[in-house]
Amino acid sequence: MKTKELTKLAMMIALTVTLSLLFIIPIPATKGFVTLCEVGIYASALLFGPSGGFLVGALSGGLIDMISGYPEWAIFSIIIHGLQGFILGYLYNKYPSKRSLAIGFLLASVFMIAGYAFATALLFGWPAGLASIPGNSIQNIFGIAVTVPLYHALQRVLRHPQFK
Repeated sequence: MKTKELTKLAMMIALTVTLSLLFIIPIPATKGFVTLCEVGIYASALLFGPSGGFLVGALSGGLIDMISGYPEWAIFSIIIHGLQGFILGYLYNKYPSKRSLAIGFLLASVFMIAGYAFATALLFGWPAGLASIPGNSIQNIFGIAVTVPLYHALQRVLRHPQFK
């Protein structure tokens, strides 16, 4: 991986963690929370492909949990958010079209929602796992709604010769 790409990914991780920590909405039923994490993960997956989506997803997901006082979630977040970013990045990188973008968002979101439902069920039982589904669904819908215009804006910026 080139130094410039690694620097961009580090910036995306820092931005994702910062925005996620600025806007934390606690979910008492699951002892979890809703954040803007998906925006950084999805934007990174689209801009940097599956490896970028995986790295930003895994590292930002784990860091957010550790910094915000939820260390029991860190391993789950590293795996779930990492693979979430990989799924979208892989599908859109391999088949760059609006259809694959929509399918990628759907599959990555379903993976994240199901992953956290399962993780929550392991930690707190199936009722809590099921209770996590609406909050994670909202987080993904909001994340997609913010990511699409952000991605188009970042594409224009990153095409500038200064960023190449």
